[in-house]
Amino acid sequence: MKVINAKLRHKDGLYTVSYQQGTFDSIELQTGLLNEAVSADVIDAKQQLLMAPLIDPHIHLDAVLTAGEPEWNMSGTLFEGIERWGQRKETITFEDTKQRAKKTVDMLTAHGIQHVRTHVDVTDPALTALHAMLEVKEEIKDKVNLQIVAFPQEGIESYKNGHGLMEEAVKLGADVVGGIPHFEYTREKGVSSVHFLMDLAEKYDRLVDVHCDEIDDPASRFLEVLADEARVRGMGERVTASHTTAMGSYDNAYCYKLFRLLKRSKINFISCPTESIHLQGRFDTYPKRRGLTRVAEIDRAGMNISFAQDSIRDPWYPVGNGNIIRILDAGLHICHMLGYEDLQRCLDFVSDNSAKTLCLGDQYGIEVGRPASFIIMNAQNDYDVVANQAKAVLSVRNGAVIMRRQEEQVEIFA
Repeated sequence: MKVINAKLRHKDGLYTVSYQQGTFDSIELQTGLLNEAVSADVIDAKQQLLMAPLIDPHIHLDAVLTAGEPEWNMSGTLFEGIERWGQRKETITFEDTKQRAKKTVDMLTAHGIQHVRTHVDVTDPALTALHAMLEVKEEIKDKVNLQIVAFPQEGIESYKNGHGLMEEAVKLGADVVGGIPHFEYTREKGVSSVHFLMDLAEKYDRLVDVHCDEIDDPASRFLEVLADEARVRGMGERVTASHTTAMGSYDNAYCYKLFRLLKRSKINFISCPTESIHLQGRFDTYPKRRGLTRVAEIDRAGMNISFAQDSIRDPWYPVGNGNIIRILDAGLHICHMLGYEDLQRCLDFVSDNSAKTLCLGDQYGIEVGRPASFIIMNAQNDYDVVANQAKAVLSVRNGAVIMRRQEEQVEIFA
C-alpha cells in the first residue's frame, strides 16, 4: 500500500509514503507529480497534507450530549455545571453512557482524531460510567485508542469513600489517575488529595492527569503542589496539569517563581480554550478575564502544552461537534498566538504535543517502523489548515481506512 503526491509537515516537495501489514516501511521524496492510477493499493493525496492523526487529550465522554438534562446551566459557571451533572448522574445507565460515548467517538473519528483521553466520573458508588467506558474502549479500539482517567468530579477527600472509589477504578482498568484539588472543601484537603493520587499512580504504575486550579481565584495554587510532587518522584513526563486557569489570574512575580519549578518538574499542560473562555470570568464585570492559563508563556518557556475540547454538549459546554481544528483556531485567537512562527507549527498543539502528553512514544508519528496511522487534510501546511478551517478527508489506522470524506462541491453563480 502507498500514498503518492503527499505533502508532509515542514518538508518541501511531494512524498510517497508506503506501508505494509500496518507499519510504515518507506517515506520517499518524489522527483515530481506522479500520475499513477488510483487502485486498492494506491491512494493519491492530491498534494494535500499527510500527517499523524489528530488527538483529543482531554474530554468527558461519560457526560457528552446531556446539555439541558434535566436542567440547563443557566449561570454558565463551572460550579453550576457540576450541580447539573450531579442531577443527570442520578439517572445515567450503562447503556445510556455507552450510546452517547460511541456516538461522540464517531464525531471525533469524522474529524481525523484517533487518540483520545477521556475523564470518567468515579464519584459514583456503582462506578456505572466507568464500567460502560471500559467496554466502549474495547469496542472502539480499531478506530480510537482510548485512555481512561479515573476522575473524582466531586472530590477525593470531600466525597464519601473517595479514596476507595479511586483505587477500585484503577484496579478495574483506568489508565490514568485524576484529581480536582481546587474543588475539595479546604486547602488542606486539596493538598492531601494530590498526595493521595500521586501515591496511587506510583503504586499501580499509572499516568496522572489532574484538573488543577480550574478557577479564576489567584489564591488557588495547587499546581505548585502537583509539580513539586512530580519533581520529587521523578514522574514529570507522566504527569499532566489540565486547565490551570487560575494562572491567568496569578501576578507576574509569582509566575516567575512558579515557572522555575514547572520547568524542573517536566510536567505536561492541557488547555481547553473554548470551554475556559465560556466558564471562566463569570464573576467579573469589566475588565473581564479571558480565564485561560498562560498558554503562550508555557510554550515559549519550552514546556509541553496542548489544546483539547473538554466537553461536547454537556452541562459545562452546550455546543461542540468533535472538530478539534475549531478548538485550535479559537485557542490561537484567545491566547494571542496568531504570529507567523506560531502559525507555522500550530498543529503541534493538537498532534505531537498531545502525543507526548499521552506518552504514545514510538506508536505515533510518520516514521518508518511506526504504525501506519495517519490522516490527509485538505490543506498543504499548518497555516493552511487554520486559515481555511481544513478538514480531514481520509483517516487510516494501522493500515486500514476508517474514515473517508467526500469532497465538497460548491457552485457560485454570477
